[in-house]
Amino acid sequence: MPAANVLYITVDQWRGDCLSAAGHPVVRTPALDALAARGVRFANHWSVTAPCGPSRASLHTGLYAMNHRSINNGTPLDDRFTNIAREVRALGYDPTLFGYTDTSVDPRTVSDPQDPRLWDYEGVMPGFTEGVVLATRKMAPWHAWLVANGVEVPSNPADLFEAIPGYPGADDHAPSWAPSRFPAEFTETAFLTEAVIGWLDRRPDDAPWFAHVSYIRPHPPYRAPEGYHDRYHPDEGDPFRRLPDRAAEIASHPIHALGADLAGCPLDEAEARQLRATYWGNMAEVDDQLARLFAHLDATGLADDTLVVLTADHGDQMGDHWLVEKLGWWDESYHVPLIVVDPRPEADATRGTVVDHVTESVDLMPTLCTWVGAEIPIAVDGRELQPFLHPTAPDGELAVPDDWRTEAHFQWDFRDPVQHLAEDIAGLTMEQCTVDVLRAADHKYVHLGNGDALFFDFADDPDQVVDRIDDPACADRISEARSRLLSWRMRHMDRTLTGTRVTRRRGLVVRRDPRR
Repeated sequence: MPAANVLYITVDQWRGDCLSAAGHPVVRTPALDALAARGVRFANHWSVTAPCGPSRASLHTGLYAMNHRSINNGTPLDDRFTNIAREVRALGYDPTLFGYTDTSVDPRTVSDPQDPRLWDYEGVMPGFTEGVVLATRKMAPWHAWLVANGVEVPSNPADLFEAIPGYPGADDHAPSWAPSRFPAEFTETAFLTEAVIGWLDRRPDDAPWFAHVSYIRPHPPYRAPEGYHDRYHPDEGDPFRRLPDRAAEIASHPIHALGADLAGCPLDEAEARQLRATYWGNMAEVDDQLARLFAHLDATGLADDTLVVLTADHGDQMGDHWLVEKLGWWDESYHVPLIVVDPRPEADATRGTVVDHVTESVDLMPTLCTWVGAEIPIAVDGRELQPFLHPTAPDGELAVPDDWRTEAHFQWDFRDPVQHLAEDIAGLTMEQCTVDVLRAADHKYVHLGNGDALFFDFADDPDQVVDRIDDPACADRISEARSRLLSWRMRHMDRTLTGTRVTRRRGLVVRRDPRR
């Protein structure tokens, strides 16, 4: 029997190593630690693309970016693709969104040239009911809630994330230290949590539900509310993963230099460390709000029959490689958390376990389909994660498929049809502005659309700062990695109808090969 309810949570821009359960030397995440103890934590989990819009398209369609082609914020998602909301709706659920999916409408489905959706890249993915839409440029519901609670809202929305003016001690710290003007109980994170809890309380007791809760934080702007703004000291934490010489590192490739221009971290060490500490403070705030939500599930008995999935759309460089935000071929932008809690007794044997097999964000859509009893669409690139959650072997052990992937793959498409920055600065055509990454346990191979490549050997270079693509000693490994990357792309080309054939004897035949 599938779990009656589904709580599908995404946090924005959360790195996979920033969990105390993952052994982070500074960050403390008690709510996520408790969640992991009740379920399974996937320690080797990867987003397959960035930034927000493309990564969420992959999460909800189960497709790699090379197949759904919504490759940037604002790139329309082809309406022909199904998604998890459409699949569960077909089974009688009313999938309800709290937060955002960053989906641009397919313009071919719009007849009115003045339709406001044509100016909005923070739209809602088809299939979802709008519970509360809250995005970086859609803060009106939060504003209204603040006003209703007697909180003065600035006339300029951009001022919402400004620091408290004249905050004591601000002059003695880096700019991101001073707290936001709203206390923690009135932040957009608290508002979204309150909205979900209220919605749960208003639901009929006998109706199964599917809620997608998409938190904005710890997404920029990097500023935390009072009490979280100084939760972590900037001197805490490991050194940044980068060469001490910024010029030497960003000179490794023109795209690295371009990334440093567009999303470079502060050059001052103290300022960069404070930015990272503020980012950690935002994580602490989200963790505390998640504790409220999980406590409500426990108090109302909903936890007993609710599947909980928590992940992130992508990570954040947060100073590593002299960058912030999410881009390129760096692990920090793609390694993300994943925790799955199945409330049913058949999952008891795996509670509190950690999975080290390589899993990817495209695996979430087929996993959720399997839980609700929906057939996994033939085009989906991911694989269901149930083998890691339920012992199925005769001896009670997990029966992980022998052909499970051993390498992660992520793609970054940085074409910009508006500003043409990569074309103008790096001399690339728009179609060359793409990166494919094969990330193995001991090396990484990066292939760019213009034929450039990079290779990193983790044995001697765990921080991945030395490109060895021209090292003769690595030639054989580079050739093998290039071949594996090509084979991966060939296996995962769009197969919406390729597994279908019309025959004279059997008529229409459809076969979905689970070995992807």
